[in-house]
Amino acid sequence: MTPDPSTGSTPDSTPDPAHAPDAGLFDRLLDEAAATPTEGWDFSWFKGRATEARPSWGYQRTMGARMAAASASLDIQTGGGEVLAGVPARPALSVATEAWPPNVARATALLHPLGTVVVAAPEEPPLPFADGAFDLVVSRHPVKPYFGEIARVLCPGGTYFAQHVGPASVFELVEYFLGPQPEETRRGRDPGRERAAAEAAGLEIVDVRTERLRMEFHDVGAVAYFLRKVIWMVPGFTVEAYRPRLRELHELIAAQGPFVAHSSRTLFEARKPA
Repeated sequence: MTPDPSTGSTPDSTPDPAHAPDAGLFDRLLDEAAATPTEGWDFSWFKGRATEARPSWGYQRTMGARMAAASASLDIQTGGGEVLAGVPARPALSVATEAWPPNVARATALLHPLGTVVVAAPEEPPLPFADGAFDLVVSRHPVKPYFGEIARVLCPGGTYFAQHVGPASVFELVEYFLGPQPEETRRGRDPGRERAAAEAAGLEIVDVRTERLRMEFHDVGAVAYFLRKVIWMVPGFTVEAYRPRLRELHELIAAQGPFVAHSSRTLFEARKPA
């Protein structure tokens, strides 16, 4: 018989066990994803398994430059404190807030030795600080920016500098699991609306720009861990609840290569009038 050019074997030949699909791979990937802790915002676990392009403005670097010039700073929703810990210098008065208890403990252990006080505080207002307490407020990926509170704790002439999640971020993945989303949901983090809310709170806009950035998930375990870590993407996500859909995705990646999505990021800078 003539060999099949796509496989190099005859149609009735026995498959080579060395090249047979790994029947247990799907379960091992999901077991690992389900067992890996999700505290903090350290994404090094994804190395070799998922990638995401970074915004052109380099948030941590540009935030660090503003930190170096500040006298009192507040990092809202610091997560595990990894971004703040990575800047070269912090002002003499450096404070961070975090709501989730495991992250509070992680951020405290990381930031206290660097001279930053970590305060356990809910995401919703009010912030537990006096009016005009800070000349710099920063935040990377806040769940929601409460501009009235931000304006209140900024001193006159103070700056809010943040990187927000933009509209319809990673919605290729969201809609794979949840189906098409309403237009209002897709526009939930619209930068135009955020600009208007900041201005209504009395802040002057310095810079607002959004970029969409390519993401690739190379295995289904990376997808499952991402959805466990970023819990608002697919609310209520668990590996067991979505196991059939995850298996379909595992087979899709095996057949077609990485699952491609696009994150959305907005650089947001505003100033309180002097």
